[in-house]
Amino acid sequence: MMNNIIQIDESYQNWRGELSDRFRNSQIKAAVRVNSEMLQFYWALGRDISQMGLSARYGSGFFKRLSSDLKELLPNVKSFSETNLRYMVWFYELYSLIPQQAVVESDMAEKQLPMTNDYVSESIFSIPWGHHVAIIGKCRSDQQKALFYVNKTIENNWSRAVLLNFLDTDLYDRQGKAVTNFQITLPDVQSDLAQAITKDPYNFDFLTLTEKYNEKELKDALMDNITRFLLELGSGFSFVGREYRLMIGEKENFADMLFFNINLRCYVVLEVKVTEFEPSFAGQLGTYVVAVNHQLKDDWQNPAIGLLVCKSMDKIEAQYALESTSQPLGVSSYELSKLIPENFKGSLPTIEEIEAELNDDKHIEQK
Repeated sequence: MMNNIIQIDESYQNWRGELSDRFRNSQIKAAVRVNSEMLQFYWALGRDISQMGLSARYGSGFFKRLSSDLKELLPNVKSFSETNLRYMVWFYELYSLIPQQAVVESDMAEKQLPMTNDYVSESIFSIPWGHHVAIIGKCRSDQQKALFYVNKTIENNWSRAVLLNFLDTDLYDRQGKAVTNFQITLPDVQSDLAQAITKDPYNFDFLTLTEKYNEKELKDALMDNITRFLLELGSGFSFVGREYRLMIGEKENFADMLFFNINLRCYVVLEVKVTEFEPSFAGQLGTYVVAVNHQLKDDWQNPAIGLLVCKSMDKIEAQYALESTSQPLGVSSYELSKLIPENFKGSLPTIEEIEAELNDDKHIEQK
């Protein structure tokens, strides 16, 4: 009887369902806390080695000796390889926000090094060590660049594979670099946010196209790789449609791609061109932006913006063209690296030719 009552009690069922979520959340919080404690230990160890000048004092064999000693003292811990110890020093030296103080060798033994990290950006203790190793490998001498990737990882919950992708494509140097008129067409706060979502150039290395690709082939390839394309566009983008139909007067028009950006709370009309930028492109895109505002925009949404991605551009010409329109537009270029020769496909053997060759080989073996 008790089991039946409990089974139909809605409040009990809801509470039982919440227990699993609460337990998983507590596991996640515990893992984050453990990760933070471990990173603070790495920070302190790297700081000690750096400030005490131990590698300089004992020479090139210091890290090998320290690694051996720590493995002997802590045999179940796998974090004390020579390489990892060097990364701990780089971890400290890269992210420390105070100038390194020279320490006189004779005073080292008496010096009491502070154990606080209140001069450090707390964000660095919020991502896994493997992410830090990847960032340090690319940004060892550039603190601002390293912190950019740390904060992007936290903001977007990047896996290490995604982080490595953006490190390889130099996101830091491309972010927010499009030619735009956002400062004169959007309110200050939205202008900054809109500029931040742009890149120049966009990196389409995930595509493989022939050398003489056309506009349709490029757009098809982007849609076939929509997940990677959205990743390259950045956080907050959701795909609405391709060749999106817009009736302007009595004419049918089709915007290449329509997105909605959650962070900006607005539609984003994106046009892709396989040629160099031409001022007429801005006029066409501006018309699509106005049409989206009239036909799709809700009261709670911000005005739509337009992004034009071209094979190349003259930045002065693009800036002049954007200053001539009242619609918020941005222009960027794109890069491709995986282009195959036009005649490459024709030089490959067909399936029939491969099968025939295999059959010939079999006949030779039988003889």
